[in-house]
Formats: sequence, C-alpha cells, structure tokens
Amino acid sequence: MGQSQRKRGAVLPVPGERNILITNALPYVNNVPHLGNLIGSTLSAYVFARYCRSRGYNTLYVCGTYEYGTTSETRALIEKCTAQQLCHKYHAIDDGVCKCFNISFDTFGRTTTPLQTEITQEIFLKLHQNEFLKEEMITQLYCEQHQSFVQGEFPSCGYPEAYGDQCDLCSQLLDSLELKSPRCKIDGATPVTRETKHIFLELDKLQSEIAAWFHQAASSGVWSNNGKEITFAWLKEGLKPRSIPRDIKWGAHVPLPGYEDKVIYAWFDACIGYVSITANYTDEWQKWWQNPDDVQLYRFLGKDNVPYHTVIFLGTQIGTRDTWTKLHHLSTTDYLTY
Repeated sequence: MGQSQRKRGAVLPVPGERNILITNALPYVNNVPHLGNLIGSTLSAYVFARYCRSRGYNTLYVCGTYEYGTTSETRALIEKCTAQQLCHKYHAIDDGVCKCFNISFDTFGRTTTPLQTEITQEIFLKLHQNEFLKEEMITQLYCEQHQSFVQGEFPSCGYPEAYGDQCDLCSQLLDSLELKSPRCKIDGATPVTRETKHIFLELDKLQSEIAAWFHQAASSGVWSNNGKEITFAWLKEGLKPRSIPRDIKWGAHVPLPGYEDKVIYAWFDACIGYVSITANYTDEWQKWWQNPDDVQLYRFLGKDNVPYHTVIFLGTQIGTRDTWTKLHHLSTTDYLTY
C-alpha cells in the first residue's frame, strides 16, 4: 500500500472529541482460525467498534496477522514451504474467515513489513539506551537439526507441548532446561544443551512503574476480573528479566553487534504489531499511539494474552520514556470449550 493510499481517507483522532482506538489479539498465521479465536477477542471487538460508531465516537479498529516467530517457522517446515509463503497463505485465510462472518476492520494488516522491523528496532534501541536491557550467557536446549524448535512437558501443570519460555496452558514462565521429556517439535529428536548470548528486558527495574500504572488504569477504565487477577498475580510474584532474542531466522533482527544470527522474539514485538499496522494505514500513526490526552485504548483478548499486554508491552512502553497511548479498557475471556 503506497504512502498516498495510506493517507487517503484515514481515520484520525479529533481533538476535543471522544477518540476510541480498538484492538483485538493478533492471530498467529500457523493454522486456520477456530471458533475460540473468534469468540475470544475478534467478535467482541467488532461489536464494540460498531457500537462506538453508532454513538458517534471517532473510532479506529485495528487488526491483522502476527507472522514472525517459532510457530511460523515450524509450520513452514511441516508444510514444506518458506515462512513467507506460509504467511501469505494464512493471512489470506484469516482475512477470509473474518469476511465470512461479516467482520470488518478499518485496517487488517500484517507484521512482515519494513515498518514492523523499523518500529520494533527503534523501541529496542531506546530500551538499550535507557539501560533497561542487559546481556547474559545462558544455557538452552537446542535441536541440532532444526535449531531451536523444542517442546516438552511443563513441570507444574503437565501440559505436554510447552515451549521453552512459557506454558500456553497455565501462562507460567520457565527456563527451557526445566521441561520434562524435551524433544524437537519437528521430528521428536532429543535436544542438546549449548551456551548462547542473550539480551534480557529488565522488567524487575520497571515493576514499580508498571504496578502504579496497573492500579490506576484498572480503576479508571473497565477491566474484566480475569485480566486484573492475572496481572496482579504476575506483579505479586515479582517481575523477572526476560530474554528477547531467539536463535531462529524469521523475524526482526536484533540491532546490536554480535547478534546478527538472532531475531527479536514474538513476546516482545507481537504487540508492536498493532502500532506498525496502524503506521502502514496512516503516516500519522503517532496521533493514535502517542496521544494519551486525546485517545482511549480498548483491547479485547483471550486470557492467555493478558500478561503480554498488561505487563510486558506496558513495561516496554514505559521503558522507552516516550509518550504512549496506554491501555484504558481491557476485555478478556476465558477459554471456550466445546
């Protein structure tokens, strides 16, 4: 989409009016969306966007596909295609599913764009400049044939397909060495251990500011109970530094010397996708994302995505020391079982 096309007809905030920015969780492009994806965030966000417009609020509804990371690279290996080919395929499928249910957005973008890389790297370097990043050597599990595609059983809840950083079932963090019966996701081979250099986001340094914002936002906005409880549980346990890079090829590269073979992982840049998709929609994206006085941000998520938005991305925003539009309203659902 060219620059002139992005500018033409773009919805922008109007000073003095009620300006509503709406996002729902960006689907990963590694599978066909299911009913839980629709119920978990997309349908409720769309209904709310229609409600806002019916009330005359100036509304921008942003969505798209998150296309980088281990899940895309793994699925591409399984489907015997390139990661880019996989992303083209499932972006079209996701778009088609939404159209099938008559769900529309002001913009439905994707994260495999130059602006995604540019904005992600700029945020990363600001955190580095502000001394919220640190470098450490770590020991990790590694598949020699397929690099870092390692899964195993999560020790506390028994989920058999946990990756080596967080469990998708109970949302707890872990070190990959804690996985029981670790194996390569592609061929089931037993991984080896190796030392590697990583960059960590020091969330512990940002904890007091994140907590202060959480208590203020959860009281001034409207948050679902599970959204508040999950965020509070993370803060009560105490935030810990979290590794940003991964030893894969598909993603925005870490913009520091010595990290040419590593990319920025999904937990760090997936939420930046909302920003880059808006930037591909309008050159004046800062009027939405760096304008807290005029814009209220409403998010719709499944509960598994809560800490990425209310802790990690919020900490990232705070750590840049830029003026960001931060979360006002949070609507989160539990898992749909059927």
